[in-house]
Amino acid sequence: MRTIKNRNENGRPKLAATQVRKHRIEVRFATVEYYSLKAKAEDVGMSISELIRAAIQNCTLKERLSATHLRLIIQLTGMANNLNQIAKKANQAGYFAVKNEAETIAKSIDNVIKTIVNDG
Repeated sequence: MRTIKNRNENGRPKLAATQVRKHRIEVRFATVEYYSLKAKAEDVGMSISELIRAAIQNCTLKERLSATHLRLIIQLTGMANNLNQIAKKANQAGYFAVKNEAETIAKSIDNVIKTIVNDG
């Protein structure tokens, strides 16, 4: 009697569940974008899919600024305007006349910067 052999036994081994590409995403490109992507893929000798996968693996993304950071940046902008006004006064009236104001603003700016550094 002849033994029935599993015909998949000598084939390619099954991929792990994490390596199976079963998800599909549709992305629409303008003509210029598509041909730019296609040219870049050809330049590096990859398919478009391989290029996109490599780009996803190697890219780093930065978070959007939080509401707190935006508020702090606006606060710093206002302080910079105040500092410019103090510099103008210092040039007109002398540096000793604005010394206390300048020190106060410098401390405020330092505090805001420390908040940004510690938070982010």
